[in-house]
Amino acid sequence: MENQNVKDTVKQIFTEYLNANGHRKTPERYAILETIYSIDGHFDIDSLYSQMMNQENFRVSRATLYNTIILLINARLVIKHQFGTSSQYEKSYNRETHHHLICTQCGKVSEMKNDTLQNAIESTKMNRFHLSHYSLYIYGLCANCDRRNKRKKTSNNKKEK
Repeated sequence: MENQNVKDTVKQIFTEYLNANGHRKTPERYAILETIYSIDGHFDIDSLYSQMMNQENFRVSRATLYNTIILLINARLVIKHQFGTSSQYEKSYNRETHHHLICTQCGKVSEMKNDTLQNAIESTKMNRFHLSHYSLYIYGLCANCDRRNKRKKTSNNKKEK
């Protein structure tokens, strides 16, 4: 039930945004919003496009997806992330603050929640600036890549002897 309440609320916010900015309220735009708010976690345009194509009700072009994503970002309903060379998105309404761990080797993105870190950032006084939200990206090696590198290094050392 809560998920439907969120979807109703974001639909209302989006409608108000479209009205205020003179944009058309098309069924395709609302179908895209509905699909995004059914996705858990991050997504890219290709995965969103695939998911939209699997729905029997709506066929949308990539151009419509890109244009609607921009509107949703401007309406503060979607956040865009740049993880390396790929753009990823996630819904932003009613989401808990979280941080992103990005593996520099395989590109895997994981979410991390850390109350101490969040409190430190949110309680930091910023001169002439009022914090509304933030994103934190932490780069390093995931456990799998770290393990793989150690195995490779061990195997190379044995070959050298």
